[in-house]
Amino acid sequence: MATAIPLFASFKYTDSLTVVGISFCTALVCKAISWILIYRTSSYKSLKSSIDKASRKLETMKTDNPSSKLTNKKSKTKKIDCVESSLKESSRDLSLFKFKFGAVVALVLFVVFGLLNSLFEGKVVAKLPFHPVTIVRKMSHRGLKGDDSTDCSMAFLYLLCSISIRTNLQKFLGFSPPRGAAGAGGLFHMPDPKTN
Repeated sequence: MATAIPLFASFKYTDSLTVVGISFCTALVCKAISWILIYRTSSYKSLKSSIDKASRKLETMKTDNPSSKLTNKKSKTKKIDCVESSLKESSRDLSLFKFKFGAVVALVLFVVFGLLNSLFEGKVVAKLPFHPVTIVRKMSHRGLKGDDSTDCSMAFLYLLCSISIRTNLQKFLGFSPPRGAAGAGGLFHMPDPKTN
């Protein structure tokens, strides 16, 4: 048993796996806090259902039915504008509701980042398989000594892990925002050309 500890300590990827593991555990804790404070509340559920209903209604109103061509275009446009404004208002309310409790999650992330920063200060935790461009190098090489641009600091690895793990965990647990909510498509969402 005594040889297992030095063997694990000399393992090449110990620091990297520690950062990834802590990032995963932090994401789980943050999602648990979010579930307790946000997702299980009746306010969130009612806002989410109103956004879902409004987005479905808007979708059906925007599709062209042969029988709807007989109706007045102005009244249809007015109804669409009314549903769109209702959808925007509900999305804004949902974002504000989530923002109120986001401070607790931000506090947890701040504490964990501070802890990791003190543990891995000035330490190379990973090697990048490429030479990053200057702006990325400033982030990936933050706090490290030396000129090897493939060295990766804890801050950069933690940032990458947090973004990927939290997003995928949110989808896996079913906490993704409603379809019609602002920001529901994610960072790289492109609007559907058919709806424009």
